[in-house]
Amino acid sequence: MYKKVPKPSDPQFVQRSQSSAREAWRMFEIIAEFVTATERLQAMHPAVTVFGSARAQPGGAHYALAEDIARRLSDAGFAVISGGGPGIMEAANKGAFAGASPSVGLNIQLPHEQHANRYQDVSHTFQHFFARKVMFVKLSCAFVLLPGGFGTLDELFEVLTLVQTGKVRRVPVILVGSGYWTGLVDWMRHRLVADGMVDPEDVDILQVIDEPATVVDAIFDHYHARGFERSPAELEAEFAL
Repeated sequence: MYKKVPKPSDPQFVQRSQSSAREAWRMFEIIAEFVTATERLQAMHPAVTVFGSARAQPGGAHYALAEDIARRLSDAGFAVISGGGPGIMEAANKGAFAGASPSVGLNIQLPHEQHANRYQDVSHTFQHFFARKVMFVKLSCAFVLLPGGFGTLDELFEVLTLVQTGKVRRVPVILVGSGYWTGLVDWMRHRLVADGMVDPEDVDILQVIDEPATVVDAIFDHYHARGFERSPAELEAEFAL
């Protein structure tokens, strides 16, 4: 039997209408978040995003490596973007904060774990993860990933998917630490490529690098011929994000 459609006077209809109104207002809040972030952050160019574990501790090897890389990127003229929180995010902001270019944190409101680090020239807080992810992609001409957990892997595969599908231009995606990342890259080649799940050139998007100076060189090498500005076709593709 078909369910009876509630009448406008029924409490069930009123409840659904109120819920729909709340969802509509939520969409306006999301649009406003995109507009505000774009207006505030679009001048951060060229920029490199650094991802990595929030659990890395000051004084640890990964923290020191992230700080070194970020300082070199900042002195080379790149704004350095992180998630704005602790661990690798803090190390990246700290290194950039001591350098010549802006240190940028794209923070997220969470009930636990996330708190803004103090090494940010520009700090912008998001309510929604996906709005924050879009801004990472739109702002960055390269991505540097240090060891991390599920969040870092999520960012890695999202960037790879966007490049693979042509939604964003091909950018340097650099995995720092061969001891940490080589097993994953080998698995991609020996399983994903071998089983026809991805093409060999999809895995070639990745570079595994150990030395901080080589990270900076790899980014400049990528853009040596074409420059850092997006082409009209690339801007059109990224607008679809």
